[in-house]
Amino acid sequence: MKIIVADKISERGIELLRESGWLVVLPPAGALPTEVADADGLIVRSATRVTAELLDKAERLRVVGRAGVGVDNVDMDAATHRGVLVMNTPGGNAVSVAEHTFALMLALARSVPQSNAAIQAGRWEKSSTGMELRGKTLGLVGLGRVGTEVARRARALEMKVLAYDPYVTQAAARELDVELIPLEDLLRRSDVVSLHTALSPATEKIINPETLAKMKRGARLINCARGELIDEAALAEALRAGHLAGAAVDTFAQEPPKNSPLIGLPNLIATPHIAGSTAEAQEEVGTLIAQQVRDYLSEGLIRNAVNMPALSAEQYRLLRPYLELGERLGALVAQAAPSASFSRIRIRYAGEPAELGSHVIRSAVLIGLLNSVLDEKVNLVNASQAAAARGLIVEETTRRRERGFPNTVEVSAANNGGAELAVEGTVIQDGSPRILSLDGISLEAPLEGTLLMTRNRDVPGVIGMIGTSLGNLGVNIATFALGRRSPVHGAEAVALVRLDGKVDPAILKHIRAIPSITEARLIHLPESPIDRPQQRK
Repeated sequence: MKIIVADKISERGIELLRESGWLVVLPPAGALPTEVADADGLIVRSATRVTAELLDKAERLRVVGRAGVGVDNVDMDAATHRGVLVMNTPGGNAVSVAEHTFALMLALARSVPQSNAAIQAGRWEKSSTGMELRGKTLGLVGLGRVGTEVARRARALEMKVLAYDPYVTQAAARELDVELIPLEDLLRRSDVVSLHTALSPATEKIINPETLAKMKRGARLINCARGELIDEAALAEALRAGHLAGAAVDTFAQEPPKNSPLIGLPNLIATPHIAGSTAEAQEEVGTLIAQQVRDYLSEGLIRNAVNMPALSAEQYRLLRPYLELGERLGALVAQAAPSASFSRIRIRYAGEPAELGSHVIRSAVLIGLLNSVLDEKVNLVNASQAAAARGLIVEETTRRRERGFPNTVEVSAANNGGAELAVEGTVIQDGSPRILSLDGISLEAPLEGTLLMTRNRDVPGVIGMIGTSLGNLGVNIATFALGRRSPVHGAEAVALVRLDGKVDPAILKHIRAIPSITEARLIHLPESPIDRPQQRK
């Protein structure tokens, strides 16, 4: 593996990558576009912009790791389209940002910068204009990792804490002794409002003329999140008019803030986006992102992904065999169906696949389907996007199995004329995937290697003729699975025959020449991994 570390991270993080035996490159200025061409992973902080143009040059790139929280320096649409996983390290600098929030809050409350400036200028200004934080109401816009750390520290200062966060439950807020209320009520009741929410279309300029007007006269505003959360012109007007007593910001909409209307206001405190930039935080996020990139590239483990659902280590351990099963079922359907012009895919989950993470298994099924018919390969990151771009409708349902194998995935492909093919599979005790049925006909066989799939009228002698024909062609049979729809003479039967070695497609004409054979296809699936994990001990 080749990993590019484009911005400075902790030495421990770099050593973690090198311990894997990988090439770690710290490119000089201007060399990134050249170095990224054959890179498997790219690690950045906020300085490097990962644009669509840069991603175009990175043909092997599989993951972008952001050492920090914000990923607005990464073109997410371009990364997802190219199947590049983007991950960040939320919470790695939460304590540092929370402490900086209080540094700004206390500086605002006691006019620390103004008093320092007066002393430095030779003035001794003892008139008190400060306030205590004890007994005051703090309103948190966002109660995620950083907001939670701020809430805990605010309680230690005997502040009353309110929060607005539509993604947090009342029960979670009560555990923090925080009152969860609508934004309008929070603005109206708070002496200090502190922003700790992510940037999104819903939160961009959440502080604007209308919301500022709802804040208490004399209240204070703090932003250690994203600069784009604030309409800077509106905030500047509120500060000049005295509606707000002061504001403290660590981030700006444009950085550095060359033309911000906030610069120069006497009741504004500003710091240069350093809330998370402590030695401890940088050591933490640098180590975390290196671990995450290493684990993804070496094991497929996904943590803190931004453009696809993340999986814990335990979730991934349990899901991995079902991801393999879903991909192989998808590949089987794509190669075995009479027509490759699918318009609809139906996936049914039973047991563990439904409980563990069907959304990820769906992507695995689509990988198997699409990679069998497309030149441009897809992966877990962009499989759903690729399917949607081709107008493929994906339907998912869960069901309870009353008998047989309890944990199954069923995949069926259909075009506008109706169902083309349906297959069902499971994961057995050793973690290997097996097919259980094909078009409703029960048969059990390994889902690996080169398979000869045949359909025939259920008459005597067909199995023997298939074996004889393959023997005459010098093709060895590894396993032979047979199923039939009905024991009644003349009913349909299907077979999946695993063949050894490299098989010439020309054998199909000999198989199709056998009387009663109605269909014969070669299906190519991956061989069994040597290190396949045990599903259950």
